[in-house]
This record gives sequence, structure tokens and C-alpha cells, in this order.
Amino acid sequence: MAKALIKTPRGDIRVDLFAKTAPGAVANFIKLAKSGFYKDLAFHRVVPQFVIQGGCPNTRAGATGMPGTGGPGWKIPCEVGPGNPERHSPGTLSMAHAGKDTGGSQFFITHKATPHLDGVHTVFGRIADPKAIDIVLKIQQGDRFSVEITEE
Repeated sequence: MAKALIKTPRGDIRVDLFAKTAPGAVANFIKLAKSGFYKDLAFHRVVPQFVIQGGCPNTRAGATGMPGTGGPGWKIPCEVGPGNPERHSPGTLSMAHAGKDTGGSQFFITHKATPHLDGVHTVFGRIADPKAIDIVLKIQQGDRFSVEITEE
């Protein structure tokens, strides 16, 4: 099973990736992480009691685009419905998008259960240790991160 390690200044967040229920999103995330795309990006959106969001290349040092509006240069389809029964519980890793089938590199991790996102955003992972939610809750807007992938 592939796992991601999101390294932040508040601590490392280990995430189990759901390749069986969201193969496209997981493959895309792994491809971006292994290429270094996520190195030193920032969490550009932090909404208390909701989510932390990152993955926008416009948060890279020296970037000129508006944070939250960038992507990798392609879009991936949403993986929701019967094939992906995962729900947005605390610590869920999910694909951010600007509308159906427009995801690319931006992702979010939930602070708490957010059932209104179920069936709208692709759930493709969850924190491996429920105690890591404490790290997720400490993330501040502008905190930089990187993503490493491991196979177990």
C-alpha cells in the first residue's frame, strides 16, 4: 500500500492512500510528489474547524499567480459514487477542485467530519494515525510542506 508523508513545520503527517477506491487521484498525487512538485509549497487555505488546503504551485517562493488558482497543467476526473464509498471523516485527504472533473494538484485534509463534501470531492486517503489530527489542527496558512511517497 502506498503511503504519503507530508512534512510540515508542525510535524509530519502520515497518510494512507486509497489506490483501490481512487486509483486516478492516487496515481496523480504520487506522480506529482515523486516529481518534486509539492516541494516547499504552502498551505494557502486554512479554515478552522474545516480544512487545510495546499498543492497550488502559485504558493512556491517567487511565483506570481494568485495562491489557490494554480495546478499542474492538467485536470483529472472526480472519483465519487459507488466505486468510492469513502467519506469525509476527520483527517481525510481529498482532492480540491473548481468544479466536477477539474482537480489537478490541490488537496485538502479535513479537521472534522464534513459530510456535505461526500460524493462531491474525491477521497483518496486518510491520516494513518488518528492522533496526527493534532498536527493537522496546528497547521497555519503559509506553512510550507513537502510530500514523500513510500510503499509498504
